[in-house]
Amino acid sequence: MKSGSIVTIVLLLMLTGLGGCKDFLNESPQGNLTQEFFPSNENEASLATNACYTTLRNWYYHSGGYPILDIMSDDAYKGSNPTDQANNLNPYDDFTFTASQDGLDRWWNALYEGIKRTNVVIEKVPSVSMDDLKKANLIGQARFLRALFYFDLVRAWGGVPLVLDTNPPLGLARATEEEVYAAIVEDLLLAVQNLPEQTDLVSADYGRATKGAAKALLSKVYLFKKDFQNAEKYALEVIQSGVYQLDPSFSHTFSIYGQFNAESVFEIGALGNDGTSNGGSQFANNQGVRGTPNRGWGFNRPSVELRAQFESGDARKQATIIFLGEVIDGVSILGDGNTPDFIYLDPPANTVIKEMECYNQKVWVPGTSTAEQWGHNRRVIRYAEVFLIAAEALNEQNKPTDALTYLNTVRARARDGNSAGLPIVTTTDKNALRDVILKERRSELALEGHRFFDLVRTGRAQAVLGPLGFQSNKHEHLPIPQTELDISQGAIQQNPGW
Repeated sequence: MKSGSIVTIVLLLMLTGLGGCKDFLNESPQGNLTQEFFPSNENEASLATNACYTTLRNWYYHSGGYPILDIMSDDAYKGSNPTDQANNLNPYDDFTFTASQDGLDRWWNALYEGIKRTNVVIEKVPSVSMDDLKKANLIGQARFLRALFYFDLVRAWGGVPLVLDTNPPLGLARATEEEVYAAIVEDLLLAVQNLPEQTDLVSADYGRATKGAAKALLSKVYLFKKDFQNAEKYALEVIQSGVYQLDPSFSHTFSIYGQFNAESVFEIGALGNDGTSNGGSQFANNQGVRGTPNRGWGFNRPSVELRAQFESGDARKQATIIFLGEVIDGVSILGDGNTPDFIYLDPPANTVIKEMECYNQKVWVPGTSTAEQWGHNRRVIRYAEVFLIAAEALNEQNKPTDALTYLNTVRARARDGNSAGLPIVTTTDKNALRDVILKERRSELALEGHRFFDLVRTGRAQAVLGPLGFQSNKHEHLPIPQTELDISQGAIQQNPGW
């Protein structure tokens, strides 16, 4: 299924500024629309809420435009050919980036632009005369999105300025991490109360926030806060709701044929048109196969370590990585002539491979040009991750038997019908099971932007990423963009170590 009318509505908003509805224009000519008067009726309240979703297809929303979170992890390298964006992206590969590094300011600004839009809905819509249930739904959507934006901010930068209204004071300083997390939880709890279940949506509304998405995000937020009791509570509420199912095929759930399927808890819709203004999303385009076929720029190359960590019989390896010589959807993957097939750690002997030309298969879209690649829907929250959150939270509370149930359910799907692959995990030792669950997260969620944060939150980043340049007490958080420090004139302080 394609992305539904929410993408079309958002596209219209982008093209016309605030919407092209005849009644809307008759009631409030665009030249007279100001923050003071918008939104003033039900139609405008809907338009304001739809506008919040435009941030999700802004290329910069995705960690500044490039998958830097994967590049900073042990799952991926910069990719593309050696010289392409070398000055901008190689510093993320080896942790030599600075507060002025390309992309940091774009990501920060995109998130706060989204927060500004959600604040309009949260602050202004309550006074609009309209159906109370619809009003609560619109506000719930905005609350979910604001929480989503702040969750990126707090994980990437720690405590950040907390802007919760449309007229924040000048010189706003950073809030603490705990204050930001408290605001996220408050938003999500309200969203849970007022959003519908995904099964209550009509197809035209696929891509909107739902009760299940809010609960799933809450479970993940609590996991990061190490509040395992609440992480368990909300993960199990999603599982026990009966709304979601694991897609029988791991590869199908990422394909255009698996868009908005029963495994998708929250997904960003896009149209297969070249350009954001045409409804497309560049998230997959910049990671697509480079060269022959020409499907994108080729960034976010799966690492040798990622390939090696997949267990024998794990179908996710083939469904995650595109190897040279493969034939996918009838297309031979030949790669880029300017990209070495192999890069070695020990030239000129060339016996130890550092990198091998390969690509992220989770963003593959069939087609004949780069345009189709713009139609990839990014899966932000998948049901499989909810199972793994439940498993981790249960194990941390000394409930290994329950944890194994959810862990082994995810592994069963990964066998792809091969009963000889991926043995059932049986260990009930807490420490051993913790290691297995983290490894399972890596296999299941590879190249989806999770690994770096997982290593940081579990205290393993120095051990795993230290050889790549990671330094404890510094690289757990990104530096506040230098532009923001300059604009704040001392109100915002830099993170430690920077």
